[in-house]
Parts: sequence; C-alpha cells; structure tokens
Amino acid sequence: MFRLHTSLAAAFAVFLSAGAALAIEVKAAVLRIDYPTLLPVSRYDLPPDDLGFAGAALADEDNGTTGGFLGHTYETITVAVPPEDADAAMAKILEDGIRLVVLQSRKEDLLRLTDQAAEAGALVFNARAADNGLRDDACRANLLHTAPSHGMKADAVAQFAVWKKWTDWFLIAGSNPQDMALAEAYRKAAGKFGARIVEDRSFEDTGGSRRTDSGYVMVQRQLPTFTQRAEDHDVVIAADETDYFARFLSYHLWTPRPVLGSGGLVPTSFHGAHEAYGAMQYQTRFEALTGRYVRAEDYNVWLALRVVGEAVTRANTADPEGVRNYALSDEFELAAFKGQKVTFRDWNGQLRQPILLHDGMITVSVSPQEGFLHQTSPLDTMGLDRPESRCTAFE
Repeated sequence: MFRLHTSLAAAFAVFLSAGAALAIEVKAAVLRIDYPTLLPVSRYDLPPDDLGFAGAALADEDNGTTGGFLGHTYETITVAVPPEDADAAMAKILEDGIRLVVLQSRKEDLLRLTDQAAEAGALVFNARAADNGLRDDACRANLLHTAPSHGMKADAVAQFAVWKKWTDWFLIAGSNPQDMALAEAYRKAAGKFGARIVEDRSFEDTGGSRRTDSGYVMVQRQLPTFTQRAEDHDVVIAADETDYFARFLSYHLWTPRPVLGSGGLVPTSFHGAHEAYGAMQYQTRFEALTGRYVRAEDYNVWLALRVVGEAVTRANTADPEGVRNYALSDEFELAAFKGQKVTFRDWNGQLRQPILLHDGMITVSVSPQEGFLHQTSPLDTMGLDRPESRCTAFE
C-alpha cells in the first residue's frame, strides 16, 4: 500500500485545508555578531564558520517542504559581522526590504538593533542572548525569544537537583558580568524550588590563555585549594557563562561532588546526541546538510525561522505583525523534537520549551521534571512566569 512520507503527508493535508492560498515570497535574514573572545577550553567547542547559519539552511529546507505545495518560497540571507559593523549590517538588511530578522548577539547589541528594526516595522527573533532582563523590564514588543533565558536554564537545573534531593548547593560563579547574571538566576532558582546555597564563592577571571601547556598543572593545584573548607553540600553549581573554569571543576574539587550548570550536567536547548522524541530524523537531516553535529545556536535559529514558516502556512501571512500575532496566539504550536509542542508566552515573547540536561555525551534528563506543576503549563515553571514579569510591551 502506498504511503506518503510523514512530512509530505502533513504538507498535503495543509494544502487541502488551505484552499486557494496565495503564493507568498518569504525573505528573512540571520545577523550574527562575532565578538572577539579567547579560544574555548575544549577544541570540541571551536565554533564552526556556519554557526547558526546552518540552522537557517535547514529551516528553509523544512519550510520549503510545505511551501512547495502552497506556492510559498523561502529565502534567508546570512550575515556575520564584528560588533562595530552591526548597525550598518542591520541598516542594509532593512534597506533590502527584509522585515523578519534573527539576531545572534549579546544583550546590548540586541536591544539597540531591535529598536533600529522597530523603526522599520521589522520583527526580531533572539537566538542567543539569555539575559533575564530581555524578558522582563527591557522587553521589546517586536522581539521574540527562541533562545532560553538564564532563568529557564537555572530552573531546569534546580528542578533536577531538587528531584534528586540534592538541595544543599555550593555555588561557584565567575567574576565577569555574564557570569554574575547567571549566578543570580541560580540564587533565584534555589529560593523558588526550596534548595539552599550553603556556600557562595567567586572565581576570579585573571585573563590569559586557558589552554596553555601548563594549564592542567595549574588547574589541578588551584581548584582543589579554591574549593576546600566549603560548607557541607550535595552538589556544586557552576555559573560560568564565559567558559573560564567550570569545565575543569569535575575531578578537581576538594570534596568530590556532582557538578551542574556551566560544567558537568549542562542545561541546553539542543545538542547533537539527542535522539528521543523523533530527534534522530532532525539530526540526520542536519548532518546530511552540513557535515557536522548540530549545536544549540543552530537549533535556536532553526526554531525562529520555523515559527515564521508556521505563520506563513497556517495564517497565510509573512507580514511581521501578522507573524507576531499568530505566534502569540492560542492557535500557534510547533513540534520541536523535545516531547511536546512549544508555544510563546504572550506576556514577554519567550518561547516555552523543555530544557535538555546534557553531560557532554547524552541527554541525562529533560526539564520540567515530574511533579513540578503549574496551573497553565509545566513549562511555565521555568523562567519568568506571568506574575513575575515586569514586561509591559505585550499588554
């Protein structure tokens, strides 16, 4: 018996239900700002040249599967620039008539470029910045977030630790502003879920190379000394957004304990070893297209452009306001290969999504954890819930 491939069958069903849908030409852009940084601790983490852009290529391919039936076409341009060229790059994108933009940038650049896009009536998707403030009092009406926030990641870790009854935490935070912001998210998560921070220390970033020949000797001597005489604790929580020390904590602690957060068991939106919930078909398509494993940055961009594709298919619009309205509506949902469909929070533009807990090789667990309940969605147990958010741009 002849059977359509699952994706083709779904596309054909949409075609039948859409009737005489108008052909739509969808143009989008991915703007990535490449900041000067030190080399990562591990060579495995060297960023590929197409980081994020590969997710856009797969999204165009996926959107085109359904779009081919409906007369919709998708074209996404990709631009990588240093910070000093970001404003000019955004101006060029807007001059070219593109009004759907995915940004991979830090908070300050994201806010400025989003405001620049707002003047032209463009919709922006944040695929990188995790700062809680972007979902709080610094939110923007034309900004939607597919990247999970610090709060979502910290809450995902906290739920797992509490579920394991590891409620006494030794928190070690880096000294950079990004590290301190992440540490604050873990402090809030501890209070939210009933954990206790028994010790709170800061590890000073002194600069320089983290991968010198003598680095291992220094780490092996320095970290045990740094972590000795801590109060009794169940786990070490690492807040190291700048990737300075957390990867070295496992096996170098004075008191052997599990490490969670920026090292050990790490919260992420996606990773290349994730197989459950049909993710293998996503992984194989991505690898066939790019020749490498997927990274969270790729997935976040893919999600953003798939949101656009769903709006075009279901609501028959590529207009920025139309895409935004559909994404924030009760009708929107998107399969994301993480066990349940994802939706947006209509009070701050954050995409609700499960958070994978990854040990570098496998998905150890997925949050929200069993038993953490919410009156609307268990996904809203992670990150800023409606009563907590000070965002007024979506009212």
